[in-house]
Amino acid sequence: MLSIDLNCDLGEIDGLAGETLDAQLMPYVSSINVACGGHAGGPDHIRRVVERAMGLNLAIGAHPGYADRVNFGRVMVPLSLQEIYELALQQVLVVAQIVEECGGKLHHVKPHGALYNLAATTPETARAIAEAVRDVDPQCQLFGLSGSCLTFAATAVGLRAVHEVFADRNYLSDGSLVPRNQPGAVLNNVAQIATRAASIVKTGDVIAVDGTRLTLQCDTLCIHSDTPDAVVIAAEIRRVFGERGIVICAAD
Repeated sequence: MLSIDLNCDLGEIDGLAGETLDAQLMPYVSSINVACGGHAGGPDHIRRVVERAMGLNLAIGAHPGYADRVNFGRVMVPLSLQEIYELALQQVLVVAQIVEECGGKLHHVKPHGALYNLAATTPETARAIAEAVRDVDPQCQLFGLSGSCLTFAATAVGLRAVHEVFADRNYLSDGSLVPRNQPGAVLNNVAQIATRAASIVKTGDVIAVDGTRLTLQCDTLCIHSDTPDAVVIAAEIRRVFGERGIVICAAD
């Protein structure tokens, strides 16, 4: 029987609407990535997300990003490698401490937005982030774009690399994501996303926007909480997976 981790970025929308969305999404996924206070979130919000996730036995990860709330961490900020290391270290420590105070243990780290994309293609950035994660907890898993510099760096520093594929994003022929400022970057057809997600899990194949067939290692599949109809998408993915014998569970 096939199994896959289904992860979702949470704690990114302030107020009641954001907390309601988080609560609605959690029952459909097996792991979550909590905004660390850089691009979004804050200690109180993190704690509420963590407490709810622990009640559902979800794997809890930190989701560090550029400290740029205006651009939601989706625009690259010029930083030195030491600054990137410190940014990742401090944000991950915030979440790790809150998880421990709630009686749990941080499971993984997944960078956010522009930081994630830079780490996917830049070995030095990837190494700085991987070293920060290792220095917080060498048992922590590191999520990165499948086959990218970040997954390579994770392995190089002794972390478990988790190769991530996106259910609701389109790919270029080189295996990178279509930039969000380009048409078709984000998929929005619920049935298409769910069917595509099941196909990715079963075959490892993704069709890029130019028709190229990519074969990607898929250890975890991501859906974004800020994608329109995210809850409907998550529910449909779980339904389709159930029909096709795919079990949703976090990686050990």
